[in-house]
Amino acid sequence: MSHAPSIDPHRAKTIVRHGWDHVSELYRPPNTSKDAFGHDFEDHREWLEPLLKAVPRGSEVLDLGCGCGIPDARLLTDRFRVTGVDISDVQIDRARRLVPGARFVRADMTEVIFSDDSFGAVLCLYALIHVPTEEQRPLLRRIHRWLVPGGLFLVITGTNAWSGVEDNWLGSNVEMFWSHPDAATFEGWLRETGFAVRKRLFIPEGSSGHTLFLVAKPAVALPGEMGGGHRRTSE
Repeated sequence: MSHAPSIDPHRAKTIVRHGWDHVSELYRPPNTSKDAFGHDFEDHREWLEPLLKAVPRGSEVLDLGCGCGIPDARLLTDRFRVTGVDISDVQIDRARRLVPGARFVRADMTEVIFSDDSFGAVLCLYALIHVPTEEQRPLLRRIHRWLVPGGLFLVITGTNAWSGVEDNWLGSNVEMFWSHPDAATFEGWLRETGFAVRKRLFIPEGSSGHTLFLVAKPAVALPGEMGGGHRRTSE
């Protein structure tokens, strides 16, 4: 594993796209309930519970870094109209087969376009950590605009600051890139963006772990923050 804080963003995204194209089934094997790190459907159901309880049935929900659609998109489609976005062609192909009730877009989450006030909730679980750190704050501002007033954003990010590339990830002979600030810095970014922090939870994984944040866009937007129109996307 190599520390690479100044890696070119284009190269970083190429590593991520190529990496997930190759490890999709290693990370989430077919017909299994757990991913490569032991998280199962019940873990994800627990993380998603605030969305399932608070977001009105039938709302549009956006899953950024949706992977193969399992388990999050599948868990959400019973209640919501789900759009998933992922940079990996293989992940999107699998998602379209595994979760036919959702809509999936192959795109870079930092470049995809949606109208303001489009979604009742946005989630980004274990995916923002693959986005170059310098692109994360602008993305948070876009997510804030995409949410309806009162909408929820659920994200799992890093706990300690790190940026780098791991060789032979999951024994696959391919690289994978990560980039994230520490959790306190990320919480500061969320607050600066205008989110109210509802929950912060450490999720252990071996000797380290990640941090979950549940945040809300204020129910009453400040002047100039309101958007409108119908949802639109670009690939």
